[in-house]
Amino acid sequence: MKPSAANVLAVGILSGAALAYEILLIRLLAIVEWHHLTFLVISLALLGYGASGTLIGLLRERFLKRFAITAASFAALFGVMSIGSFLVSQRIEFNSLEIIWSTRELGKLFLFYLLFAVPFFCAATAIGLTLTRFGEQSPRIYRADLIGAGCSAALVTALLFLVHPVTALQIIGCAGFVAAALFLSRHAMAILLGGTLLVVAARSLLLPIRVSQFKELSQALRIPGAHIVQERSSPLALLSVVESPAVPFRFAPGLSLSYAGELPQQVGIFSDASGLTVLLPPGEGGRGPDEGRPPPGVGYLDFVPSAAPYHLRRSFANVAIVGAGGGAEVLSALTHGASRVTAVELNPQMIDLAGAVYREPRVRTMNAEARAFIRNSNERFDLIQIALVDSFGASAAGVQALSESYLYTVESIAEMLRHLQPGGYLVITRWMQVPPRDVVKLLATSVVALEKLNLRPARSIALVRTWNTATLIVKRGDIDPNEVATLRQFCDERSFDLDFAPGIGREETNRYNILDEPLLFDLASALVVGGRTREALFDQYKFFIRPATDDRPYFFHFFKWRVLPELLRLRGRSGMPLVEWGYVILIAAIVQAFIAAIAFLLLPLVFLRRARKRTIVYFGSIGLGFLFLEIAFIQRLTLFLGHPLYAAAVVLSSFLLFAGIGSGIVDRVPRIRIAPILVAVVALVELPLVHALLYFLLGLPQAAKVPISIAAIAPLALLMGMPFPSALKRLAKREPEQVPWAWGINGTASVLSSMFATLIAVHFGFSAVVGVAALLYVVAALSTPDA
Repeated sequence: MKPSAANVLAVGILSGAALAYEILLIRLLAIVEWHHLTFLVISLALLGYGASGTLIGLLRERFLKRFAITAASFAALFGVMSIGSFLVSQRIEFNSLEIIWSTRELGKLFLFYLLFAVPFFCAATAIGLTLTRFGEQSPRIYRADLIGAGCSAALVTALLFLVHPVTALQIIGCAGFVAAALFLSRHAMAILLGGTLLVVAARSLLLPIRVSQFKELSQALRIPGAHIVQERSSPLALLSVVESPAVPFRFAPGLSLSYAGELPQQVGIFSDASGLTVLLPPGEGGRGPDEGRPPPGVGYLDFVPSAAPYHLRRSFANVAIVGAGGGAEVLSALTHGASRVTAVELNPQMIDLAGAVYREPRVRTMNAEARAFIRNSNERFDLIQIALVDSFGASAAGVQALSESYLYTVESIAEMLRHLQPGGYLVITRWMQVPPRDVVKLLATSVVALEKLNLRPARSIALVRTWNTATLIVKRGDIDPNEVATLRQFCDERSFDLDFAPGIGREETNRYNILDEPLLFDLASALVVGGRTREALFDQYKFFIRPATDDRPYFFHFFKWRVLPELLRLRGRSGMPLVEWGYVILIAAIVQAFIAAIAFLLLPLVFLRRARKRTIVYFGSIGLGFLFLEIAFIQRLTLFLGHPLYAAAVVLSSFLLFAGIGSGIVDRVPRIRIAPILVAVVALVELPLVHALLYFLLGLPQAAKVPISIAAIAPLALLMGMPFPSALKRLAKREPEQVPWAWGINGTASVLSSMFATLIAVHFGFSAVVGVAALLYVVAALSTPDA
């Protein structure tokens, strides 16, 4: 039996809507909570797909008797629940930071897990039922499924540049009703009209978005008179501009406690309700200084630690500010007499909001990702400064533990040092935590980068500490005694601590912002010595401080399993800052995913005994391996394309489109049984070559990078589209009752794959993720269902 064109189109639209909802949900949860819930979205989406297979397997005959009505009903339910699930979640008070000690919050996380799985379950049931109904035409239907999803990944990314996330959510909800109308064409107009009215009516309930009470925006809006004056939305961030006339913003990280002046009026900008940066309004320094004359009200910029390098040299000809944000560091460079300042800012909407500072004649604005800009640049700078771009709350809470950052890797630090003039400075400011973590890891990363360039870390590094920040100064060359003396004077005048510099002794450190002992001096001394001393520190320190690399770019991951018992003992005694919340939630989600997989798939299989072992192993291995390779490619292309958003859009679109083409030509390819082996071989050979090639081509313009990325993905994706539909077609001919189980097993395995891929990458790197994926495809080849 052949499906109608309307049915195939409905599958494509519904699949596209489901993937668009997945991407949108990542954005919405990043706004409402934090980015560490990203992996959870992928997992719960695929849980819905797995559970759908179980339902179809149990009610297969009943559903097939009324195929059109059933498929249309589930498509319409997707439209309702895609909006309804988010509405319900907004009414649940959830604090992910309490999970380690609160079983109530752990239960809410599981509730969220099931709640957001419902829309995906509805979409997957309609698609899976179509595959079951027209099993012998599964390559054609699977092709529509993949191509629809592939197109939507690019479309929803573009859409988010144009509309608010809530508007995008409404559009996705409407897509469910369009698919329902195609499945049940006799009542198409009624379905479309009713669905559209329902979606439009929901807007008043969706706005405003309620964000976590622990995010900086929520706390700022509690101040009397504080209010949002405007918002700008894009896939990069939701920017909220906040004025607080009664209690004005006074944001100056690390400001000297000796500073007696007034700070200028500031306007706050929050990115995704966090990551505060500030604007200085025109008339308060926001227009930028005249040559040689500082503007009024910005004298405080000389009393923050990032001003230290401007005292080491009389003037800088060429300065680069990475993560320029609202422009305070740009203004600092201008105030200190820099001849030319290059402001690097990823979000064009931030540049537009900051306005005045970026338009100063001595400022050149670059809308680019930092690594791509540095790699593309042919310039040598006197000073490269990485601004403090994240929030103290997120840093202290450990919610960034699963966030990839290519800014703080060995390769990145080495690249920036190579773009300095001889004697130039790289300056990085981080929040200071006790016990210290990321500043120590940053020290270790910089030491290794210096060694790669044959520079001497013991003579090239200085560390300035304030009451809440630490600023690392790395020189391309030796820091001489005069520079050390200048740094000492700078710190003494501002009550800062010079915790490490060439030639200073332990007794000279830890003088103003006193710790129990001069820990940073001891740690830095051990790191610059190298050899066994450094390795012993890596092994014995209670936090994971080995340098981040491009293969394992988790700079904010500090968790060690051996200290877990101590952390649990401290959880009721102010031990919260020691807990890495993003990692804890990952582990909790893996446990909950296992529970959900057992409840919705494995138990029915055990009791009903309908799925063969070969079906379980083959489709489970394919489900795990497919997503492992997708995630590995996203990681490889994030650096090349300049932002994870662009990498995700290109990878998902390309993978699904070419996998759809592979599914469509599966009948024309001889010896299709060897497809999993070919996937394993090509993955092991292609991904390392692609990584090396793309790094070499990093300097190309963005317009050339996208087609190169697509060409790199195409061969592997084409092969990866073949194993699933070819095996499914054989099952449909020989054992049709196995089809829904194959669909469900594949989805359930994928539920676990996103979390396990993240776990493997954090501990062993993305090369290990590729190796495990190749092994899974070999297992699939050995368990191919009989023809």
